[in-house]
Amino acid sequence: MAGISTLGIGSGLKLGDILDSLTTAEKQVLVPISKQQSAATAKLSAYGTLKTAVQSFQTANKSLQDAGLYTQTKATSSSSAFNADSTGNALPGKYTISVTQLAQSQTLTSATRSDINQAVGSAADNRRMTLISEDGSEHTIELGQEQTSLSAIRDAINKSNAGISASLIKVSDKDYRLSLTSTQTGTGHALKSLAITGDDTLQAFLGYDPANGASGMTQNVEAQNASLTINNIPIDSSSNTIKDAVEGITLNLSDQTSGAQTLTIASDNSKAKTAVTDWVNAYNALQDTMDNLTKYTPVDAGADQDSKNGALLGDGTLRMIQTQLKNILANGSGSSQFKTLTQAGISTDPTNGKLKLDTDKLTSALAVTPEAVRDIFSGDGEKTGIATGMASSMTLILSSKGVLQGATDSISKKLNALTEQYNNASKKIDDTIARYKAQFTHLDTIMSSLNSTSDYLTQQFESMSGTKK
Repeated sequence: MAGISTLGIGSGLKLGDILDSLTTAEKQVLVPISKQQSAATAKLSAYGTLKTAVQSFQTANKSLQDAGLYTQTKATSSSSAFNADSTGNALPGKYTISVTQLAQSQTLTSATRSDINQAVGSAADNRRMTLISEDGSEHTIELGQEQTSLSAIRDAINKSNAGISASLIKVSDKDYRLSLTSTQTGTGHALKSLAITGDDTLQAFLGYDPANGASGMTQNVEAQNASLTINNIPIDSSSNTIKDAVEGITLNLSDQTSGAQTLTIASDNSKAKTAVTDWVNAYNALQDTMDNLTKYTPVDAGADQDSKNGALLGDGTLRMIQTQLKNILANGSGSSQFKTLTQAGISTDPTNGKLKLDTDKLTSALAVTPEAVRDIFSGDGEKTGIATGMASSMTLILSSKGVLQGATDSISKKLNALTEQYNNASKKIDDTIARYKAQFTHLDTIMSSLNSTSDYLTQQFESMSGTKK
C-alpha cells in the first residue's frame, strides 16, 4: 500500500493535503487537555517551591524556640595562660584566677638499642606484659615469640588501647629508645608498674616498679595535676581542660600565670540578634515566594492569562497557610511584658505583609528585658510564644498528612488522570487518521483503476472511429 506522501497520485486529487487538514482538526481535541496538563504541572512545581520556602522558615524559626538563646553570655580572659568557653548559661560576673601548675603526662624511656627490629627478650613461648596505673586500672598485653623487638613492642602497645602511647626515639646515629607516654594527663593516669612475665630478659629491660626499687625503664617526665585557684579557692585537676569549676564555663589552661588574672563573664545578645534577623528574613522570603506564586497580571482580551499569572493564584491551600502564619504573628505572644512584636522591634508592613526589623530597638530589648523577648518568642515552649506557635503550625503543614501534602497528592492524581485522558484521545485520533488514510488509499486505487479503464476505452473508441472512416 502506498504511503501518505503518494496519496492522490492515482486519482489526481489532493488527498494528502486533505488528510493533513483532517489530522489538524482532529488534534484540536488535545489542546484543552494539554493546557490542563501544563497548568497541573506548573501547580505541582509551585507546591514544591512553597514547601521549600516553608521548610526554610521552619529552620530559622527553630532557633528562636531555644529559651537559653536570649540570655547568652560570653567569657573573656585577661591572660594568655588560659581561655574560657561559655555554654551561654553562665551567670555574668568576674573571677580571679591564678594557675600555678599545668597537668602533664608521665613519660618512661627504655635503655638504648642499636637495632629496633632485633629481639630483646629470650626464647619464651608465653610472655605477658601487665600495665597497672596509679588509679588502679590494669591492662594485659600478650606478646608472641616475634614480639620482643622495640618496634614490635611499640606496635603491640599502641594496638592494645591501654592508655599508653609508644614511640621510638633516635637518640644518636646508632641508638634508639622506646618511649611510653600516658595518653591522658594527671597523676592518676601514670603507670605505677610495668611487668613482663614469662621472659626475665625482657622484664629486666622493660620492667618498671619504683616502689620496689627495680626498674629497667626510666621516668623522664613525672605526671602531675593542674593546680590553680579561682577566687582564692584551690582547684586540683588531672586535665588542663576544667569544666564547671565556674558553672557553665570550661577553662582551657595553656600556661602558668604570673599573679592573679581576671575571667569576665558578660551578657552576649549577638546570637539572639542574629537568630531574630534570620527569622525575619526567612519569613519575608516566604512571603515573597507566596506573592510570586499568586501574582496576577492583566492581559489583553483573548491573550493567554495562564502564562502570566502565578501557578497558585486563588489557591485555597496557600491562602490557608498564609492566614495561619499571620494569625500567629498577631496573637501568639507568650510574654507578660511584651504583647506585640513591635515592642521587640519587629513590625508588619501593611502594604505587603512583610516584617520590618528595628535593630536598635531589638538590641535595647535584649539588653534590658531579655526575658520578655524570650517569652514573646518561645513562651512556655508548648502552647504560648510566637516561635512555638509557628513550629506547631508548620509541623502540621509539612506532615505527611498535612494540607500541603494533601494538595500535592490531589494535583498529582489529577495530572495522572489527564495523562491517561490525553493518551486515550491521542490513540483515538491515531485510529481515526489511520482509517481516513486507508479509505483515501482505497479511493486512490479505485480512481486510478477507473482512470486506466477510461483511458483504455477512449483509445478503443478512437481506434474504432479511425477504422470506420
